Amino acid sequence: MDIATTIDARGLLCPLPVLRLRKVLAALPAGAVVELLATDGASWIDVPHFCTQGGHVLISAEDRPGLRYLVRKG
Repeated sequence: MDIATTIDARGLLCPLPVLRLRKVLAALPAGAVVELLATDGASWIDVPHFCTQGGHVLISAEDRPGLRYLVRKG
């Protein structure tokens, strides 16, 4: 899977990780995959909700040192 871009939102608090994700996705074509790196625990709720509301696909959500999400633009 090709990742179009990576957003480093580590250290940013809610809602900034999702706002950055929304801005990047808006500039990409449908089907593009974005990697989002975050440390804010609220993103665990916010990112899936954003994907559902925006018609995007949450490919994966990993809780490792920090949080990592892969999102496909819908």
